[in-house]
Amino acid sequence: MTRRPDRHRSRYSRYAGGPDPLAPPVDLADALEAIGEDVMAGYSPERAMREYLRRGSRDQRGLDDLARRVQEKRQELLQRHNLDGTLQQVRELLDKAVLEERKQLARDVDLDDSDRAFREMQLENLPSSPAAAVTELASYDWQSAEAREAYEQIKDLLGRELLDQRFAGMKQALESATDEDRERINEMLGDLNDLLEKHARGEDTQVDFDEFMDKHGEFFPENPRNIDELLDAMAARSAAAQRMLNSMTPEQRNELMQLSEQAFGSPQLSEQLGRLDANLQAARPGEDWGGSADFEGEEGLGLGDGTGALQDLADLDDLAEQLAQSYQGARMDDVDLDKLARQLGDEAAVDARTLAELEKALRDTGYLKRDSTGNYRLSPKAMRQLGKALLRDVAQRLSGRQGARDIRHAGAAGELSGATREWAFGDTEPWDVTRTITNAVIRTVSDGGDTRNGVRLDIGDVEVSETEARTQACVALLVDTSFSMAMDGRWVPMKRTALALHTLIQSRFRGDHLQLIGFGRHAEVMEIEQLTALDAFWAKGTNLHHALLLANRHFRKHPNAQPVLLIVTDGEPTSHLEPNGEVYFDYPPHPLTIAYSVRELDNAGRLGAQTTFFRLGDDPGLTRFIDSMAKRVDGRVVAPELDDLGAAVVGSYLGSRGPGDRRGDGYGGWGGRGFWVDD
Repeated sequence: MTRRPDRHRSRYSRYAGGPDPLAPPVDLADALEAIGEDVMAGYSPERAMREYLRRGSRDQRGLDDLARRVQEKRQELLQRHNLDGTLQQVRELLDKAVLEERKQLARDVDLDDSDRAFREMQLENLPSSPAAAVTELASYDWQSAEAREAYEQIKDLLGRELLDQRFAGMKQALESATDEDRERINEMLGDLNDLLEKHARGEDTQVDFDEFMDKHGEFFPENPRNIDELLDAMAARSAAAQRMLNSMTPEQRNELMQLSEQAFGSPQLSEQLGRLDANLQAARPGEDWGGSADFEGEEGLGLGDGTGALQDLADLDDLAEQLAQSYQGARMDDVDLDKLARQLGDEAAVDARTLAELEKALRDTGYLKRDSTGNYRLSPKAMRQLGKALLRDVAQRLSGRQGARDIRHAGAAGELSGATREWAFGDTEPWDVTRTITNAVIRTVSDGGDTRNGVRLDIGDVEVSETEARTQACVALLVDTSFSMAMDGRWVPMKRTALALHTLIQSRFRGDHLQLIGFGRHAEVMEIEQLTALDAFWAKGTNLHHALLLANRHFRKHPNAQPVLLIVTDGEPTSHLEPNGEVYFDYPPHPLTIAYSVRELDNAGRLGAQTTFFRLGDDPGLTRFIDSMAKRVDGRVVAPELDDLGAAVVGSYLGSRGPGDRRGDGYGGWGGRGFWVDD
């Protein structure tokens, strides 16, 4: 019984319609955190992104790792192989033919003695050069069938190797070639050369190309669609074949040139291939026709395999340049993923594709923005994301070191703050009904639904009202930006601390008023973007007096809020503002500088500021000065490790605005108050 074909049979193949729609979205959290760290250390956002792509992360290989693997494979190719493979095969077949012929001469008793002697003399006096010996034996009348077969294999091998140099896979395809097969190859080469020469004169058409492919398409597995694609594919391999010849010693090159005349038993193939090389070089002069490589190994390569190895080397060199990303306008999209998969495997291509998606996402989703000068900077969106990451780290440190709990409310029984957020499991705050219903209506309409008969609530529609248990706080964070902070590795922890506190207040305590003040030789009120991008100041000076002046001005602008003064420093004050506005600097600290600083700190105390000093470093003089300053205003002193600076400052802020003993813990007594951060 004949089975009818199944017309509904399904065929499956790799998705090729663009990015994989089922692939997980790229995770930018690690990238933003690493980029933010570098930006705070003084890198430009563009350079920071480039460094992240080079390094990668814990779960993502970077460009440096891919480039290392490319270099290792290139070195392995050169160290394992040599280019003597075809010549070695010819020598072996030649030795076999001569040996079998001598055996036959010794066994053949019917052979005339003079004829035997003449033949033995011919074999004995063969030239040492394999090419010359093969040429001399072209007219030899073989007595041994095995010897004749070995000699014919030499001519067949040379023909297949020469073709394999220009047409990948031809060596295997023609292993049992007939005279008819060889004639078809000669015909194809003649038609190909005619087509290329017609193209060079500008006389060819697409019809000419289509007719050629209809007749000889089986020889071109690349399936080119036009003559330019055909030229690109063939010229790349032909140039690699030329580089292989260039890589040989003069003796090896001369041997192969002579042997090529014996390919398939006639010089016709060699002549056609020489004509083809000339046509390809004229059509694609930009290919590397003059390069070479130094193969040092013991594993011989045939002409075809050697050409493939040279193509691999060219691919690896291209990939090395693409992965280096060192040229103007470099982008991850420049990396040839197909070439990378071919050389290093699919996993490497996946790594490179992920890096490209990360780069694209960072640029296209608004995390990097160009400023008026055309340079990239971290956008407010990126700053918020980075601040959340830093705040999560602070929360873990506070929770881990003090037994604090992360709680999902900011005082459910307290006053409404006016802010709302999406409901999360465990929330106890009241629903904001207006926002919740509005979200449901908007969602229903956007999905094409009808709201005339009411709407159905979805859990994602629900928003809760945030509450606060305390009155507003007016916070001044004074951070030392003097020479010593940068010199002693405290620059980035200082910025991380400022960003974590800024993020906490902006996201959880929006009613509080935060002012960031940097003080070096003079003091300056800074926005968070300005502070995080601040380059290290190399001018000496610690103007605490000027910073306190600005902080007290901030406190006076908000008379109904609780003043909170947080001072991060690693040195005694060495400069102050003169009455005329000029900066005075002296080291060791001048008594007048100390007096001005003390006077302004007393003013902060009279305004009711809760003051905490965060002392960085173990200098005895600094310790005595900070302790005495804190004592004057009933303040606190915390000497955290650099990694704990953010937790110390945030903990002190939380303690200043929450219930409980302000002196109850090593971070200024935060009274068990917890906070949480949205992912």
